[in-house]
Amino acid sequence: MNTARPWLLADIGGSRTRIGILNDRDEITAIRVLSNDTVPDLVSALRSYLAEEGTQPSIRAGALAVAAPIVEDRVRMVNRGWSFSIRGIKEALGWERIEVINDFTAVAHALPRLEASHRHQIGAGKPQANAPLGVIGPGTGLGVSGLIPYRSGWVPLASEGGHVTLAPMNDAEAAVLGRLRARFGHVSAERAVSGPGLVEIYQSLAALAGDAASDRTPAEITARALLGEDRYAAQAVDMFFCFLGTVAGDLALTLAARGGIYLAGGILPQIAEALTGSRFRERFVDKGRYRCYLEILPTYLLTHPFPALIGLRALVLCDQFVIDRADQ
Repeated sequence: MNTARPWLLADIGGSRTRIGILNDRDEITAIRVLSNDTVPDLVSALRSYLAEEGTQPSIRAGALAVAAPIVEDRVRMVNRGWSFSIRGIKEALGWERIEVINDFTAVAHALPRLEASHRHQIGAGKPQANAPLGVIGPGTGLGVSGLIPYRSGWVPLASEGGHVTLAPMNDAEAAVLGRLRARFGHVSAERAVSGPGLVEIYQSLAALAGDAASDRTPAEITARALLGEDRYAAQAVDMFFCFLGTVAGDLALTLAARGGIYLAGGILPQIAEALTGSRFRERFVDKGRYRCYLEILPTYLLTHPFPALIGLRALVLCDQFVIDRADQ
């Protein structure tokens, strides 16, 4: 892209917005994390950041990664309630250029540019060179994307794979999903494999046992599970990891992701030890006749705090939407 730096980079999730500046040395600086609860809309969030940084006059372009499908000018965030016009953002901030992609498309963009120290392997497996990669991550919602090799580069995918239908693997899961189906109708993967989904699993398990679950946040549920203070919390976290393994395995098969599946999102890095010791990998490979296919495919937890910003940087620096493998 030819627009001169600096660029504003923003990763807009359901709960938080992460913002930084791509300077003329192609470095991401001045990263801030804003709670979306503190602002009424996206323009207000961006203006607040620019005012605090005092850089608004020099910013003439922005690249945004949004937790929403990017189809036309109007973007609607299902898990936030924000709706905005891409053209309207550009005009409100006086930018000459704006690029908007899905947040997990941005994370996929980042995968070739992250260091080995920014990932932690879970289970066995060895990546195949120049093979598709998949990325999935629970947060306020469930993000999904992939990276496909093409000639000398990579093509990141726009995906709404978090909304595929979730199927149970045993009677306990069927009972929980039955409760969710009665409440929501369609039970997508995101209904269970997300922060709000963990709460739904927890409350459903208690209700199925004839108990009334206390109102708890995802962080409280995971903390109580790790401390052994709450059997429903422990069961909920176990089922959450099992569902994640099932959906991640589905993604691996869909993409033939022999390069590996990467786990991202705001939840997993906080409970990395529990994830490593969970049944995630067991469920990831539990695909019947394709178990052997998946057993040699690696799974990784991304530990970089701002992968979507790294992906947006890659987008700005590429002349095309295809990432050159030599530029890593």
